[in-house]
Amino acid sequence: MSNGKLIVLDGIDGCGKSTQFEIMTRKLRAMGIPMQPVSFPEYDKPSAALVKMYLGGDFSDVPGGVNAYAASSFYAVDRIASYKLYWEEAYQRGEVILASRYTTSNAIHQMGKLPKEEWDAYLAWLEDYEYNKLGLPKPDCVILLSLPLEVSQKLLMNRYDGDAEKKDIHESDLAYLQQCRISAAYAAEKMGWKVVDCSDGEHIRSVESIHEELLGLFREVIA
Repeated sequence: MSNGKLIVLDGIDGCGKSTQFEIMTRKLRAMGIPMQPVSFPEYDKPSAALVKMYLGGDFSDVPGGVNAYAASSFYAVDRIASYKLYWEEAYQRGEVILASRYTTSNAIHQMGKLPKEEWDAYLAWLEDYEYNKLGLPKPDCVILLSLPLEVSQKLLMNRYDGDAEKKDIHESDLAYLQQCRISAAYAAEKMGWKVVDCSDGEHIRSVESIHEELLGLFREVIA
């Protein structure tokens, strides 16, 4: 039996990933497609302990206080643990795996800590480290949800009921998040990701219209 399909939804904080992930999970199940949703980091699992410490500011109160390679390793450990414990068998028996964030998130959130002339080397390292050295499956499709920082910040504040103190060290650093948008666009072009623009530049598109565009991309992969 051949492996299943791994489809990744990714983007900066506040882009609407969780909403679209939940809708797509329900849609695929309603279509009768054998599938398993996975979301990273898995904060409720021991494998995410270092991620929680990092985001909580235990190592540094700014994202750049932990270098790109160290922080990338924290997230990679969480992913390989999840794969081996929870979805390797489903993937190997041919099911669709829908992931909210994946290895791709390291490219978005960690690569920008490096000088731009080192980005290509980082992307090569990341792919070799997670897909070859650790043995994680490589995605069949990565879909980047793109949203201007100003719009994503409004969504984040809605998530936290206007309480900025609830943000982690990524979410509270606007300069860092802007760099993540630049990193995401670079990685998308370099790695061949699909990009879905979730706004008209000022206002977010309707949840339904974004879902319909995503569904079209999904059908191309799982047909």
